[in-house]
Amino acid sequence: MTIQQRLLQFITRTNWILLVLASLIGALVFSPAFFRGVAFGGLIVTVNFHLLSRTLKKALTPPHLASHHRILAKYYVRFTISGVIIFLLIANRIVDPLGLFVGLSIVVASIMLATLCEVTKLILKEAV
Repeated sequence: MTIQQRLLQFITRTNWILLVLASLIGALVFSPAFFRGVAFGGLIVTVNFHLLSRTLKKALTPPHLASHHRILAKYYVRFTISGVIIFLLIANRIVDPLGLFVGLSIVVASIMLATLCEVTKLILKEAV
């Protein structure tokens, strides 16, 4: 398994784990609006990450190479839909914006955690 595949698998799995953990902490410690913000934000960003991953795999796997215009069009459609959903969640006061921010940061946290793990492996491998 290449490092790219290992990182993608780690990030994908960690996204769901962090979403569940952050939602549980939000439900137990904070207000219901904060919990909904974390849950909806995490769900939006995690689903977007999976859809982007699937789009890129399909587009970049021979013999069905897609044009970059198609990839960008799908990206912007997802981006627009996510923006509308986020706007509606905040405008209708369904979520706490701070909780939504925390939820939307889940993929970033997963990527940072994956990077930290890989750098740690490299440093420990060189130390031996």
